Amino acid sequence: MPIQFNHTIIYSTDRGRSARFLADILGRAAPVRAGPFEVVQLDNGVSLDFSTSSGPIRPQHYAFLIDEEIFDDVLGRIQALGLEFWADPWQNRPREINHNDGGRGVYFPDPDGHYLEVITKPYGSGVG
Repeated sequence: MPIQFNHTIIYSTDRGRSARFLADILGRAAPVRAGPFEVVQLDNGVSLDFSTSSGPIRPQHYAFLIDEEIFDDVLGRIQALGLEFWADPWQNRPREINHNDGGRGVYFPDPDGHYLEVITKPYGSGVG
């Protein structure tokens, strides 16, 4: 069997809130409870398993490769919620999107400060 990424645990202050936030932003089905986790399923069989942390949250970065059509929907939901977003990971280009590799991308925070990113082209796949 080839090596495939299957799941990761994302710590949050409120697993249900964080899982619903991500599912809603990405247009995914509602999270499903699985033991101590709220699970958001992605199309490639990978799941994001949200857990409530008893300690401080250490923000992480999570990037999602999405279709051009879905990008418009995701950006629309980000804007409708009044979330901050940036074209770059250094937050130097607020309220802009990038066009890296000939696609589009944007960075935005989740409720616990995890740094989320959506891109339409994998890095290194096209024009710089």
